[in-house]
Amino acid sequence: MFVSIVLDPGSMDSAKALARLLQQYGFSKAQRACWESSQISEDVFAKLKVDVDRVTDFYDSIRIYQFPLQGMFAITELKQKKWRRCLIKP
Repeated sequence: MFVSIVLDPGSMDSAKALARLLQQYGFSKAQRACWESSQISEDVFAKLKVDVDRVTDFYDSIRIYQFPLQGMFAITELKQKKWRRCLIKP
């Protein structure tokens, strides 16, 4: 599954923690605030979301683009410590 993560951290501490976490999961930096991985499974992605939730605070925003997820394109967003997901059918 291809996963792209766009970060808008609320502080430098959050930015550093998120960068370290994404590197641990094998993501590579594609642009200034964009990280990508084309070799992540759904199980590993679920663990990543838990770890991201652990290192973020109320002021951090994260948007995750996944394809394919159950044959659809998924946009998942963490904003104000709440996760939201939108599934787009082909």
